[in-house]
Amino acid sequence: MNQEEIKKIIPHRDNMLLVEEAEVVDGVAQGKYHVRGDEWFLQGHFPGNPVVPGVILCEMMAQATCVLLAEGESQGATPYFTSMNNVRFKNPVMPGDIFETKCEITKVRKPFYFASGKGYVNGKLCVSGEFSFAIMRK
Repeated sequence: MNQEEIKKIIPHRDNMLLVEEAEVVDGVAQGKYHVRGDEWFLQGHFPGNPVVPGVILCEMMAQATCVLLAEGESQGATPYFTSMNNVRFKNPVMPGDIFETKCEITKVRKPFYFASGKGYVNGKLCVSGEFSFAIMRK
């Protein structure tokens, strides 16, 4: 799915929509984001050596995971991060990179969803972690 289709699932817009493409393959959410270099989160992180902040990589994984919730009661609801555990950063993600995520839901206790994810550039592991979020209605 493209960004317009993703917008139907998650409420993120403008500079905070950090998934350009996503699909579900055998229960695994796969997302992609091309790091252009002009993103707001690279300004000042770090001058002369721009590196995508770790918290942004985690956000990218979480947003991609939300495509797994595209159907059912999660429609029209907002996903809120509730935890991040065992997050490890292995390699930097920089301008020009295509960051690819693979995430899956590991447990559900509504309204909480628990997931694990990994992020790669050219097949090289950059980040891994476990996280949870709550699906809340306004």
